[in-house]
Formats: sequence, C-alpha cells, structure tokens
Amino acid sequence: MQLHLGQEAPDFVLPNHLGGDVHLNDLRGMNVVLAFFPQAWTPI
Repeated sequence: MQLHLGQEAPDFVLPNHLGGDVHLNDLRGMNVVLAFFPQAWTPI
C-alpha cells in the first residue's frame, strides 16, 4: 500500500517493549515517529 502526502495512515498494531501492543489509532492526534533499524540486532 502506498500513502500519499497528507493521507492518513491506516491503523496497525506493533508490539511494545513491555510485551503489550500499541495500536496506531490509540495515538491519533499525537505526533508519531516510526524508526526502523535493519540489522540492529534488537528483539523487535
């Protein structure tokens, strides 16, 4: 799926460091930054 500038991101779920889940919809209205570090040897 490709997003365009200004388009709202679809909801998704990612695990957090405490074993719970974070839903993007729970963060609506806040600034959200996703950072991916390939081959960083982290558990997530």
